[in-house]
Amino acid sequence: MLSSNIFPQLQSLETPFYLYDIPLLRRTVEAAKAAADRRGYHIHYALKANPDRRLLEVIAAAGLGADCVSGGEVRRAVECGFAPEKIVFEGVAKRDEDILFAIERGIYAINCESLEEVVVINSLAEQAGRVAEIGLRLNPNIDSHTNEHLTTGRSDCKFGISRREMKELLRLLPDLKNIHVRGVHFHIGSQILDMSVFEAQCHKAQEIVDDLRDNKGLHLEFVNMGGGLGIDYHNPEQNPIPDFEGYFATFEREFRLPEGMSMRFELGRSVVAQCGELVTRVMFTKTNESGRRFLIVDSGMSQLIRPALYGAHHEVRRLGEGEGREVYAVVGDVCESSDTFAYQTELPITHRGDMLSLLSAGAYGASMASCYNLHPLPEAHYWDRE
Repeated sequence: MLSSNIFPQLQSLETPFYLYDIPLLRRTVEAAKAAADRRGYHIHYALKANPDRRLLEVIAAAGLGADCVSGGEVRRAVECGFAPEKIVFEGVAKRDEDILFAIERGIYAINCESLEEVVVINSLAEQAGRVAEIGLRLNPNIDSHTNEHLTTGRSDCKFGISRREMKELLRLLPDLKNIHVRGVHFHIGSQILDMSVFEAQCHKAQEIVDDLRDNKGLHLEFVNMGGGLGIDYHNPEQNPIPDFEGYFATFEREFRLPEGMSMRFELGRSVVAQCGELVTRVMFTKTNESGRRFLIVDSGMSQLIRPALYGAHHEVRRLGEGEGREVYAVVGDVCESSDTFAYQTELPITHRGDMLSLLSAGAYGASMASCYNLHPLPEAHYWDRE
C-alpha cells in the first residue's frame, strides 16, 4: 500500500486523486512477460483497464503489445509508443473512420465480432486499396462464472460471432478479396480466479481451431485467448502480483497449439489494478437513526464506479496514525444511494479531514471516471522511486 508509506507527501495534495506505484507496475509487467516469454506467448495490454499515458509508456517500453476497443484507444496506443504490428483492435461497434485508421496504420489485426462487420471491413479496405488483416472473435458459449456484468463468452452475450453467423461467413469468405483472416479470438469474461474456467475455454477453443484448420481450410496464424485473469481485491497487500505463472501454465497444459501458430493474450486488470489506489478525504461524519456511522468523502462513483455498478469490493484504509476502532459505511459525494464504497468496514476512529485510500483501483477506476454531478475528473500522481 504505497499511500501509507508516503502519507506525509500526500497531505498537501488536493483530493481526490489516483496514486500509481510505478515500481510495482514494472514488477507486475516483468512477471507477466517472463511467464509468457517462457512459453513463446504474446501479451497485448488491454487499454480499457487504464489508458493513462504514463502507465502506457511503461508498459510499451517493456515490450507488450496493445489491445484496443475503440479508435481513440488505437490512437492513444500509437502515441504512447506501441508498435502498430503489436496492436489489435476489438469492439462490437467500430466506426468506419477508426477501421480505416487501423488499416492504414497496418496494425496486427482487427478482431471482428459479427458477419456484417467483416463485410464492411472488406468494403472499406477495397476503397482504400488495401487488404485488411483481421481476426474472428468467436463466441464459444462458455460461462465464466464471474460477475454477471463481466461475462462475455455466453451465447446470449453481444460479443463474438455466433455459430450461425460463422457458417454464413465461411460461405462468403472466398468472395471477400480485401480481407485476410489471420486468426481467431476468444474472450469469455474478466476477474476469473478459477483456473478450471480457462481449462474449459481451452477445450472449446481447441475444438473450434482444429475444425477451422482441418475441415474448413483456414490458414490461421494465431489464437487469441483474450484475458480475464483476476486479482486479489480482498488481500491486495499480501498478493500484489497475480499468478501469471499458473495462468499461462493452464493454457500450455490444456491447449495443443498447432505448429506455426502463435498464442496471444489480452491482459488488463491483472497488469494495472494493484498499482493504483484512489485517495480521498473525509468531508463529514454522521450517525443515522439506525446507529450506522457514515464517513462522507470527497469522491464517489464519478471517480470510481465499480462498487456502484458491479457491487465490487475495494479495501479501504485510513492514512496516518489513529486510535481505537469503529465500523463505518464509506459513502461518496454523488446524489445516488448506490454511491457507496463500503457498507461496513472497520477503521481507526476517523474524523473530518482525515484521508482514506481505496486499494486495487488501478483498473477500471480512472478509465471509467465521469463528470457526473459536474464533479471534476480526478488528477493522477505517480511514485517512481523504489
